[in-house]
Amino acid sequence: MTDRRTELAENLARVEERIASACAAAGRKREEVTLIVVTKTYPASDVRLLHELGVRHVAENKDQEAAPKAAACSDLSLTWHFVGQLQTNKARSVAGYADIVQSVDRPKLVRALSAAAVHAGRELGCLVQVALDAESGRQGDRGGVAPGDVEELAAAVDEAPGLRLDGLMTVAPLAGPYAGRQQAAFERLMEFSSRLRADRPAANMVSAGMSADLEQAVAAGATHVRVGTAVLGVRPRLG
Repeated sequence: MTDRRTELAENLARVEERIASACAAAGRKREEVTLIVVTKTYPASDVRLLHELGVRHVAENKDQEAAPKAAACSDLSLTWHFVGQLQTNKARSVAGYADIVQSVDRPKLVRALSAAAVHAGRELGCLVQVALDAESGRQGDRGGVAPGDVEELAAAVDEAPGLRLDGLMTVAPLAGPYAGRQQAAFERLMEFSSRLRADRPAANMVSAGMSADLEQAVAAGATHVRVGTAVLGVRPRLG
């Protein structure tokens, strides 16, 4: 365990240095960017070590793994983010432990999360996931709503009991005009964020960038970066 703690501490230090350097290059203050460590496929013991090392935001992408892990770490002061594509039948479970759902991408999910949040007596933060590779009325290959449908979905979250609209999220697309152009993709997301904040100044969270492209996300103006591999190591192949 001591070796694992040392490994995580060294990885975190390297990621911290990358974020700080990216902020300096962009003329931003370091405290403007929050690191979310994506702990999927790693055990609750790693979450505990990360907490000891100062991490306060963690993310998961599958409810069947996240729910027991969050329960095992319920004594820790952590903000739990759900970042994966979410089926409506998992909404009640996710609403029980997640503080923010970053992958809100359709009205049916908004309704399911609203009902679940009200049932749990909790307020659930929501990010509208934007798919920059999707045409209007369709979803992206990695989830997310088409750019032209962002406002309608944001309004649905706004009006839903138990939900709070916190901002936007994207995953750099693998296809379409932004494939291989991460910074351009993140800058486009910032444009949508500016429009959203014009009427909803509190919805100022912009989640973009992962281990490979966090610098581009920081340069574009992201407020949160989601880093897994660079902190926890390369995940073992399944199968």
